[in-house]
Amino acid sequence: MSENNSPIFCNYDESDYQNRFWGEGKRAYEDASEAIALERLLPKSGRLMLEIGAGAGRNTLRYRGYERIVLMDYAITQLQQAQQRLGKSDRFIYVTADVYHMPFADGLFDGATMIRVLHHLSEINSALAEIQRVMQYQSVFILEFANKRNLKAIFRYLTGKQDWNPFSPEQVEFAELNFDNHPDTVRKVLTENGFIPEKVLTVSNLRIESLKKEKNLGWMLKLESALQYLASPFKLSPSIFIRNRQSLEKPDAVEWEFFKCPNCHSYEIVEESEKVHCHSCGRDYPIIDGIYDFRLK
Repeated sequence: MSENNSPIFCNYDESDYQNRFWGEGKRAYEDASEAIALERLLPKSGRLMLEIGAGAGRNTLRYRGYERIVLMDYAITQLQQAQQRLGKSDRFIYVTADVYHMPFADGLFDGATMIRVLHHLSEINSALAEIQRVMQYQSVFILEFANKRNLKAIFRYLTGKQDWNPFSPEQVEFAELNFDNHPDTVRKVLTENGFIPEKVLTVSNLRIESLKKEKNLGWMLKLESALQYLASPFKLSPSIFIRNRQSLEKPDAVEWEFFKCPNCHSYEIVEESEKVHCHSCGRDYPIIDGIYDFRLK
């Protein structure tokens, strides 16, 4: 457990993740594949979107149907990059927090995404329970996860090059704070937390290093587009996207409710010039150049 009693998770603060992982077109295929999937899964319109693990805002402008977007990430340096990319406006709200202790009112959001985050969480049930708490009845939640039962893992296991079994349901930590999850387990935990899976897409179906060259990108994406539908019943891709419907009936947050103290869960929380103050527990949360810092550290 970390100091705030959250299960352990990966923190990209002060890292060069954006340049190292996404820079210079290193993953242009994966990025474009995810754009195709989001175009197919996102609602046409919405009021308030929560982007969990927003990072530097790589996907944010893809949520063009939403009036306002909350970019949430634990790493403030990632959100600073997002702010530089997207600017300061009423449409974007930047919040640092962890997914196990989110600083938002119950039933606030009519849409949410969590992409390339689940594979950094050591415990997924409590994270999905917290996401369910902040979402409205019948809202849409798009989840991406790293698939344990992918073709490469199956081949390596069957040829003796890998010890862990891709067919077993438990989470596997294949590198420090990097977890693969079995699709049946993810679906089970989603339904246990009130989410009804509506549509599944297999994504990055052609994630083969020898193919990922700029000259191949055109035909790879055409084939990827078809495989997202055709291969989805088999769920053998390295990445899987699921569109879910929040099915638990509950009231929406009232108009004046937005933030909720992540420490004591009180609504007696007031925004001041350079901080948000909780009158119930006395805790102060700084506002750093337009970024709300609700991390319990």
